[in-house]
Amino acid sequence: MFSIWYWLVIGAGMLLSGWAAMRVRSTFTHYSQIPTRRGITGAMIAEQILRDNDIHDVRVEAVAGQLSDHYDPTAKVLRLSEPVYGEASIAAFGVAAHEVGHAIQHAQGYAPLKFRSAWVPVANLGGGISVLVLIGAVLLGGMATAMGSTAALLGIVLFATTTVFTLITLPVEFDASRRALLTLERGGYVTSEELEGARKVLNAAAMTYVAAFLTSLMQLIYWAYALGLFGRRSED
Repeated sequence: MFSIWYWLVIGAGMLLSGWAAMRVRSTFTHYSQIPTRRGITGAMIAEQILRDNDIHDVRVEAVAGQLSDHYDPTAKVLRLSEPVYGEASIAAFGVAAHEVGHAIQHAQGYAPLKFRSAWVPVANLGGGISVLVLIGAVLLGGMATAMGSTAALLGIVLFATTTVFTLITLPVEFDASRRALLTLERGGYVTSEELEGARKVLNAAAMTYVAAFLTSLMQLIYWAYALGLFGRRSED
């Protein structure tokens, strides 16, 4: 059912995602071992930045795991992983400030964040059934048959919802990192050397989102090509 090109696309996506994950983990590990001048934890810097931005309705909580940090706009809770919440390192500063960046986006009604939040259920639905529909389209002959064409177009649209989500995520994450670095610099929270370290941590993290988008886009293009949307029959 799947050609060699399918496995090449899947393999390329796995390699790209694996490289991005390894890079962010190695960068985080390196800078998590370098303490900051001020000696305050990620949780403390997050709370301070929130106060400095007149955001008083967001809680900061610890969550289990590593690199599991996230901001929950529904509950208005900023959850920091244990290595970030309780450590006073450059990595903790960078990650905590990044998550606060999302809270600031939320407080200011940042449009891409609102759009991404609204798109989550769409992407969850599309991602959950798209592959099954696409496989059905292959079995039905792709664009070579009426039923196959319908299934192919439906499957592509459903799969595209996840690709769109990964695309929307890019400006949201890049903007949060931009806000984090500006806040750390303008607030005098870090030295220039510490700021550069935080920048490297956030840049490495950003690559995971770029990798996710490129992987999803490659898979979308493969399915469109394999099913004949570019004039190629699915059985070729």
